[in-house]
Amino acid sequence: DLEGTLRVGQRANERTRTLGIAFTGCTLPGASEPLFSLQEGTMALGLGIHGEPGIEESSIASADEIAGILVERLVADAPVAGAARVAVVLNGLGSIKYEEMFVVYRKVFDLLQQRGLEAVDPDVGEFVTSFDMAGISLTLTWLDTELEGYWGAAVDTPAYRKGEVSRRAAAAPRVVSASTDAGFSRGSDASRSYATHVVSALEHMLSTLEQRESELGDLDAVAGDGDHGIGMTRGARAAVDAARRAAAEQAGAGTVLIRAGEGWADRGGGTSGALWGAALTSLGESVGDDEAPTPVELASGIRWGLGKIQRMGGAALGDKTMLDAAMPFVESLTVELDTNSPFDAAWTAAALEATLGAETTSTLSARLGRGRTHGDKSLGTRDPGATSFAYIVTALGEKFSIIAQKKESLS
Repeated sequence: DLEGTLRVGQRANERTRTLGIAFTGCTLPGASEPLFSLQEGTMALGLGIHGEPGIEESSIASADEIAGILVERLVADAPVAGAARVAVVLNGLGSIKYEEMFVVYRKVFDLLQQRGLEAVDPDVGEFVTSFDMAGISLTLTWLDTELEGYWGAAVDTPAYRKGEVSRRAAAAPRVVSASTDAGFSRGSDASRSYATHVVSALEHMLSTLEQRESELGDLDAVAGDGDHGIGMTRGARAAVDAARRAAAEQAGAGTVLIRAGEGWADRGGGTSGALWGAALTSLGESVGDDEAPTPVELASGIRWGLGKIQRMGGAALGDKTMLDAAMPFVESLTVELDTNSPFDAAWTAAALEATLGAETTSTLSARLGRGRTHGDKSLGTRDPGATSFAYIVTALGEKFSIIAQKKESLS
């Protein structure tokens, strides 16, 4: 059952150690350059499976020396004492020949035996690749009786097979409706009118992210996996599509935002996808479908969404995350509106604070997320999440200013 699956998964995770070595970086689809490069004759130790650079570099070693490095580092970090049986996975990262992996495994097996460890049902091959990266990773799981039973169990999936699995008759196919949106009540006239502005704002966000996609990816590649621009654009595009559908069905502003958040979370991927999805959903719940929100109510909803991000991500100001731009933005927007500043002026002032906050992240070392293991490498570079947030609110501020100017000229 689900509870048992969670317990076994956590136990396996606690007893597992993995380390990789790369000889080249990997290239994201559509990118012209790899996420990181190595000088000829060098290798990177401790790379990330998403293509993050290694934690240290050295001269390329022989197959036996590489086996020694991997085994020594992993055994030194053994999670339990006394366990003598280990599950072993020697994994190719994308462009290493199987013959070469077996040469390395030959030495891995010998070194484990020398340390009193027995390799149980080892796997050698490509199981978790990193696009076109040249490199290998070694994974050891210190087994107990229960985990060994599961490790040796038969399995038949498209990507991994072991043993013989009994065949069962296929279930009857289910017909799924093309639309998965739950039903909702029609919004008030004022809320439906406001929903058109929500859709327009989301479209403007998407346009801004498309223009900045490559730049955001480059920022993320310094200490991360380089896909922040791609993920943000993909999430925003899904949010726009969902918002347009909801607005076409006469939904109010709150429901449009909620549908947009669900779309972003579903398609955006990664931490940023989950956080932006939660923020838009929370804002939609705050806005509702009864009336068009006032500027103060909108600011309150944004603050509520920010609180949801903080609770989900566990980050604080100074951790080099999106919050370093979002928190100054919300604080400034609240103060400006409390002093009766026009909405467009208040938003523009707050966007400037967000930009300044994003710029200060270049002096910080990452403490959370994938970047934390490469914190020092991120020094001198802005955080991609904070930067994308600043770009979005700045672009929206420019749009709000244009609308305000048009209204003024009409009056």
